[in-house]
Amino acid sequence: MGALTGKTALVTGASRGIGRGIAERLGRDGARVAVHYGTNEEAAKETVAAIESAGGSAFAIGVELGTPGDAERVWAEFDRHADGVDILVNNAGIGASRPFEEIEEKEYDRLFAVNVKAPFFLARLGADRLRDGGRVVNISSGLARSALMPNLVAYSMTKGALDVLTRDLSKLLGPRGITVNSVAPGVIDTDNTAEFLHGTEDGQAQAAAFSALGRVGTPADVADVVAFLASDDGRWVTGHWLDATGGSLT
Repeated sequence: MGALTGKTALVTGASRGIGRGIAERLGRDGARVAVHYGTNEEAAKETVAAIESAGGSAFAIGVELGTPGDAERVWAEFDRHADGVDILVNNAGIGASRPFEEIEEKEYDRLFAVNVKAPFFLARLGADRLRDGGRVVNISSGLARSALMPNLVAYSMTKGALDVLTRDLSKLLGPRGITVNSVAPGVIDTDNTAEFLHGTEDGQAQAAAFSALGRVGTPADVADVVAFLASDDGRWVTGHWLDATGGSLT
């Protein structure tokens, strides 16, 4: 039996990248995984198939975040498949690399709608569905505590707000034995970072130099940290911001 056998998890933005890595890892550990996606249904089906081919159980939920009523629709879809949740991973997020003086209000609002408002209401509406002893894991960023990439200032602000949500939720949900933590990746090799990492001659080397370990992170590097927090081994860790940048902040 896996560490999460009998548990049900919801992972947002789980069709690709870090989210897919988390969904697959939780599935391998025995959890039944709700694979949320925004627009890429085919990729979500591939994630579900990968979990099932490894002996796990999963189902897909398609709702675009950052739109009115998004959290309500996610939970309505979830409720069609399950009657409660043990692990909520708020992973879905968008970024925007743009000089400070060029950031437009519409773009700013979109970032906060997806990266902050959606996780807030997924947690608020999901609180009654979360079983006692459950887990909430918010995927933050090392940029919430570093000015390493100032052109990502608006994105970094959203992750700082998510970290505040983490701390306060840990107090609000703690009496029920529910832990709430943030996991902060550094540069991870995904579709979202492909242009930076592979679109230039020295992108990979530049990104690897950020880390004390001298390499670029992988989705599995983050997923393993989330799996620890989701398991019983992480029962005494809550309200914590966990640096998973490979030493990029040292």
